[in-house]
Formats: sequence, C-alpha cells, structure tokens
Amino acid sequence: MRVLVVGELNPDLVLAALTSVPEPGREVVAREFAFRLGSSSAICASGLAKLGNDVAFLGTAGDDAFGRFCVQQLTAAGVDVSLVRTDPSLQTGLTVSITARDRALVTHPGAMEDLRADDVTDSVLARFRHLHVSAYFLQRGLKPGLPSLFRRARALGLTTSFDPGHDPYDEWGDEIRDVFRDTSVLFLNEIEMELTTGSGDIEQGLGQLTTESTLVVVKLGARGAAAVDASGVIERVPAMEVDVVDTTGAGDSFNAGFLHGWLRDSRLAEALRCGVVCGSLSTRGLGGCGAQPDSIQLQEHLGRFETRP
Repeated sequence: MRVLVVGELNPDLVLAALTSVPEPGREVVAREFAFRLGSSSAICASGLAKLGNDVAFLGTAGDDAFGRFCVQQLTAAGVDVSLVRTDPSLQTGLTVSITARDRALVTHPGAMEDLRADDVTDSVLARFRHLHVSAYFLQRGLKPGLPSLFRRARALGLTTSFDPGHDPYDEWGDEIRDVFRDTSVLFLNEIEMELTTGSGDIEQGLGQLTTESTLVVVKLGARGAAAVDASGVIERVPAMEVDVVDTTGAGDSFNAGFLHGWLRDSRLAEALRCGVVCGSLSTRGLGGCGAQPDSIQLQEHLGRFETRP
C-alpha cells in the first residue's frame, strides 16, 4: 500500500519512573529515560512501515543532530525519507514526555511549523493511494492549507485520514470541520469529540460526525475503540490487557494498526482490533516506536484477541 504521511518531525525525550510528580520550585528524579523518535505523524508512519506497508514521509527538519536522528530512525523502520527536507536555517523541535501517574508533554515546535501544504505537490500526491496527517494544531504552517491539500488528494483519487491531536493553544474551533469534509477516516479521542460536537456522549458524537464519505473512529483508551459501520450500527472493540510502561504515541500506533486493516478492506471490527492491538503493544516500552509490532506479532495477538471470552 503506497501511503504518504505528511507531518511534523521531532524526537521525544521520555522521562519515567519519577520519584514524585514534578511541582514548581522542586526537583524530582527520573529513574528511567529514553531518547526516541517522536511526533504523532512519524510514530504512525513507523508503525505502518513495521506492519509491511509501503510508506513515505514528507516533512521538514533542521539539518542538526535531532533532525538526522529522526531521519535515521524512520529509515530503520522502513519508511521512505526521500521527501524529507532538512534545512540548516531551522532547528528541529523536541518533545519532553514526563510519565508519572499520568503523562505530561512539553513541545518546542521548531521546524515543524515551517511545513506548508504547498510543499505537497499534486505530482507527489499522484504517486500514492492514501494520505495521512496528524498533529494539526502544532503545525502552524500546514494548518491553513490543510483543507485544500485534502481536497486535492481526494480529487486525485487518494483516500485520506486525519488525527487532529491535542490542541496546546486552546484554539479548537469550527474551522477544523473544513478538513473533516474531505477526510475518509477521522481519528478522535473522547476529549476531541466533545470539543467538536459539544457532547460527551460517544454514540451521539459518532452519529453527528459520521457521514457517507467520512468514517469516524473514536479512541477510548483503556476501554478500547468504537466506530459506526455502513449500516449505522456502532461497532465497539474492547481494550487489550498489557503491562503498560509508557503510553506515549499509543494513539498513533492505534492509527497505524487501524489503517493497516482498513486499507486492506478488512471489516470494521477487524480494523478496530488491529488498531487496539497495535496501540496496546506499543505501550510495553518507553517512547512511541520501540515496542510497535510487526505483521507477525500483530497476527499472533489478533489470534489471542479473537479467542478471549
């Protein structure tokens, strides 16, 4: 499957096993840390490639140690990085992920704000079957042109998927629906669905956002995931039990697993199970990519998933 992932590129510095939750004016100790490939888009691209998909990444990074690290990690995962632009005038961004009782993120955007929708030309789009974009609010340069990019992709025959992600600027508004109109698969969590629909009711939110051209998938964390099938019935898949080490990037690995199934025309329930398995397994290690499964591991765990009572 020729998949193009367009998005931000940065490493994650993950701090875990904290002696206590950080508070202003105090210092705490992290007993574990990891330096990993970060960014929602890159984690999804890595997950798709590890599952055996033909994936290319288009983004911008600084020509610095962080940028080179990200490109190397994508390459090692099997992602085509020929469309990544490195610019010596830019500084690659960084996310610090602090894992204590919950997870807190601090991001310096850096070069991720330099990417523009016009950087994704029609000649590039025409080489792919599917386009995926994540982290809408962090990509200030891409954001204004994203509705046009999705329209161009759909006009060229591509399917599209979109995960807006968390809004660190508290600017969530109705303009995001301009992207939804040309989105084939829309990934949201419960908070994002409530921000969009004004309702915390999952069934009501799915009913409001799902259309003939847009499949909405809501990620429910420890309660699994849900979506509405073609007949209007809500399909729910429960979570998979794993020993969780770090939830960084779990939603992006879910996206990769779901798209892996959906692009192969799997039944909705099967695609949801693929997403849940990939998202769950990714939490077994520090960072978003280190514990992502390959296709063999996915099939093994799907088999166990199917036989659960």
